[in-house]
Amino acid sequence: MTSAISVRLDDEAEKALRTLEATGMSRSEAIRTSLVRAAKAIRRHEELAAEVAALESDDEDRSEMLAVADMMESLRAPG
Repeated sequence: MTSAISVRLDDEAEKALRTLEATGMSRSEAIRTSLVRAAKAIRRHEELAAEVAALESDDEDRSEMLAVADMMESLRAPG
């Protein structure tokens, strides 16, 4: 089932829509595609934030990371 909506576009959104339409997309296709991509980007950002939080709370992983950093520092040439 599809639904129709109406939106008011500001100048920036109107310019972006014209850019997408210039590629051959219809207005509807451009808006649908943009909405789906924006939602995916938000979900991906949330997934990455959760992954970072999990890694930061993993004391064993943090200890290993610090040990590797110390080893790399010790191998660095002076100066």
